[in-house]
Amino acid sequence: MHSVIFLHQTAMAHLLKALRHHRVCIQLFRNKSISAAGRPVFLQVLKEDHGDRLALVDSLGQHTYNQLINRSTTLSQHILTHARRDPVSSKKDSGIILNEERIAFLCPNNASYVVSQWGSWMSGGVAVPLCKVHPPEELEYVISDSDCSLVISTPSYVDKISPIAKKLQINHIILDERFLCNNNQTDKSIGNSNSASFNDGVIVEKGEEVKNISLNSDEDWKTVEGNDFQILEQKWNQVRWKQRNAMLLYTSGTTGRPKGVVSTFGNIQAQTTCLLDSWGWSPQDVILHVLPLHHAHGVINVLACPLWCGATCVMLPSFDPELVWENLLSDDHPRVNVFMAVPTIYAKLIEYYNERFTTPKVRAFLKATCKEKIRLMVSGSAALPQPVMERWEDITGHKLLERYGMTELGMVLSNPLNGPRVPGSVGNPLPTVDVRITSSDGKVLVWGNSIQSHVKDGYRGEAGQLEVKGPNVFKEYWRRPDATEESFSDGWFQTGDTVKYENGIYSILGRTSVDIIKSGGYKISALDVERRLLAHPAIAECVVVGLPDMTWGQRVAAVVVLRVRQHLDLQELRDWAKEKMPPYIIPTELKILGEIPKNAMGKVNKKSILKEVFGNEK
Repeated sequence: MHSVIFLHQTAMAHLLKALRHHRVCIQLFRNKSISAAGRPVFLQVLKEDHGDRLALVDSLGQHTYNQLINRSTTLSQHILTHARRDPVSSKKDSGIILNEERIAFLCPNNASYVVSQWGSWMSGGVAVPLCKVHPPEELEYVISDSDCSLVISTPSYVDKISPIAKKLQINHIILDERFLCNNNQTDKSIGNSNSASFNDGVIVEKGEEVKNISLNSDEDWKTVEGNDFQILEQKWNQVRWKQRNAMLLYTSGTTGRPKGVVSTFGNIQAQTTCLLDSWGWSPQDVILHVLPLHHAHGVINVLACPLWCGATCVMLPSFDPELVWENLLSDDHPRVNVFMAVPTIYAKLIEYYNERFTTPKVRAFLKATCKEKIRLMVSGSAALPQPVMERWEDITGHKLLERYGMTELGMVLSNPLNGPRVPGSVGNPLPTVDVRITSSDGKVLVWGNSIQSHVKDGYRGEAGQLEVKGPNVFKEYWRRPDATEESFSDGWFQTGDTVKYENGIYSILGRTSVDIIKSGGYKISALDVERRLLAHPAIAECVVVGLPDMTWGQRVAAVVVLRVRQHLDLQELRDWAKEKMPPYIIPTELKILGEIPKNAMGKVNKKSILKEVFGNEK
């Protein structure tokens, strides 16, 4: 087979990249125990002895790695006590560790999330993070579909979770996050906590009767420490973590209802460590976290990466443009020097800048501060509009690093940390990741890795579907073997994204399927939105499409046919949907037709809808 080989950037850049790739491979595989067994983030913390380093700063205060480990260990013992064991898969008489039972948790963006995640892993469970803005119906679907053995929440989410736990007859741990931080009593070492008050903040609602049990006895709930902690650590080190299921993240697909993406600890480690060298992570980094914690972007890129390498994560409760600018410009310790967000957030920050920072002196100060004190700014989860990229560079002096990834894969392609970043492109494959571009008839047009890419003769610049292979690729869709099988071709995961390789870089052209809408960093199934809208008493038929939007990437638009003698406008629809749908999937545009155009087979051509109804050619 004839092909053309393209080196990424110049020959010198290729050499440097090869050396970096070699260093990453050595870092990933030099330790036999790592390659053979893998490890969760909390074991990496113990191995590297991050201990007294500052891990998190949030609305509760400051948390060291020691504090997170101690509180997670305590919570893991509660999980072991109250999680329902799977009678089929559980090991007989095993009181030390669960056998991959699912543990769901709904927590704010603070230490309670990390403690719930690590506590789930320490107990041998699979972490199932829930979305804060999802309505109860959606939360129940995830908890039920994943067949959770236990659900954890903080008090602010009890009203949402308690009825669901009662209905599904599973125990509910209520974790009062105020007890997670006691700055007057610092945990001096791992396995030696002085903060018994954490135990006072744990309540368990049991089963159908919703019986509240306050677990505040020092005798019953004392912190695991000393020899007992050492025994637990020995047990953790004996577990073969690499192939164990670690996490279930739910993502929309063309089949409608969200699917659970099963990632192993080996997958999460690969997704995390491939970014450490590529993006220059170090223990001295401080990242500002404003993203949702039920997506790979927020869970892996902005949380797992800093915690893996001993850096610090500053977590805001949610995105607030004023607080983001305050943290980016502040000299307070710890000083933020890394920021990652979706294009919508950058657009909102630009809007705030234009409204509030109006004098030349203030703008000059802001740009100088960002250039001097922030080393990296990254955009992802949706295509970055070039005007946003250019305006952000004008404001801050930073050209955003755009990358490409998926819930199923973590990050796959990235622009370089040091080197040219071409607008509209997503760079080249990350270390340990292999990619290829295939035509509609399955012909391989391009294949490559972090060192070089090969183009088959006659197909230079040809677009096709991106396919991915590597240790980062997820294990399966939860209990959906058919969907899993359909997503792979000869061991390559088919992303459903159209891509081309040209001038030494990869560019994403869009979804292969028009049934996926990317809005504000969310991947929305149009079919799922249609299913929900059809529950409205006035709607007889509906079609949902994504319209281009400078701020959100795409916005959700609905075309509907009403039932006889029914009336509906956009505000009425949005008011109805507030209690039934996640806010980011509620349509922002509504068109009412007498009839939805269909072909001879009764199928809707959504590209025709976009063109004929909305005047959009794409």
